[in-house]
Amino acid sequence: MPKINLLPWREELRKSRQQRLYAQLGGAIGAAVLGVLLWGYLEGARVDHQRQRNRMLQTEINQLETQIKEIERLEQTRQRLLDRKQVIEELQSNRNIMVHLFDQLVRTIPSGVRLTVVRQQGSTLTIEGLTQSNARVSAYMRNLETSEWLHDPQLRIIESDKGEKERPDQRYKFILNVTLRGPDQAEEDLQTVEEIG
Repeated sequence: MPKINLLPWREELRKSRQQRLYAQLGGAIGAAVLGVLLWGYLEGARVDHQRQRNRMLQTEINQLETQIKEIERLEQTRQRLLDRKQVIEELQSNRNIMVHLFDQLVRTIPSGVRLTVVRQQGSTLTIEGLTQSNARVSAYMRNLETSEWLHDPQLRIIESDKGEKERPDQRYKFILNVTLRGPDQAEEDLQTVEEIG
């Protein structure tokens, strides 16, 4: 005899399909939530890693800035030391010049000329003095031209003492500029002029 199933099989089939659908839907939602959580964790890890790298880079930048400031300070110290060294070398090379200068001043002064002021600015000497006549100033300038250390005398002022009346021993005040150069510098300048010409 044939078997006849009188149970509501269609409802059971529908229920089982709904349960499978809900299970699949729940699995998909669970997988999606798990994926979002995993993605959030990975992004958080990446952000933390980048922050750690940024902190490390900032630390390195701070160290480099400190080193740069130290280097700048050392450069300034080095420049000051080089400037001092240059001044010392100039003083060392020029220390004999004053001896030669005073020697040349004494050798070139003719009788009847008296020096009152000798000023130096760089390589230029300003000489002020008193003389008995204009001819003695001219003789003094000729003597300066033949000097080894004093060159190019230029007379700026020559005038009589105005406060005193005309008298035979009247004095004249003069001011002249002279270039101070050693014999070596004069030879170098001469060679330079010959090379240019």
